[in-house]
Amino acid sequence: MTAVQISVFLENKSGRLAEVTHVLAGGGVNIRALSLAETIDYGVLRLIVDKPREARRVLTEAGFTVTETEVIAVEMPDRPGGLAGVVDMVTGRGLNIEYLYAFVGQKGENAVVIFRIDKAEEAIAVLKEGGTHVLSAAELGAI
Repeated sequence: MTAVQISVFLENKSGRLAEVTHVLAGGGVNIRALSLAETIDYGVLRLIVDKPREARRVLTEAGFTVTETEVIAVEMPDRPGGLAGVVDMVTGRGLNIEYLYAFVGQKGENAVVIFRIDKAEEAIAVLKEGGTHVLSAAELGAI
């Protein structure tokens, strides 16, 4: 049960992020979560959106370099130690977390963490075995 993350490579110059947000808005794509990592020359904008195919299409047509990545979305209680328990489940089985980012879910009761893990299917099995709710792509897009 993986979800699709859209990654957009941006030159590190004023206005590029605004262009992405306007292109997505014009395409009727809603951003659910994002992470922006930058270096001196460029940035990588990682997006969870409600319509990944449409996002990729409109961004590509606008001239952006876009990739899709399988990620895992996990819902957990928004409390101290919630993330630590999930990370322990995954790393305790020798799985590598490449990166993650989070946002507060509906009603502010739960957090949603987006994981990029090297062995996604194995990680999903471990998480489910540990009682963690792994969100489907549809559930994630509906938040």
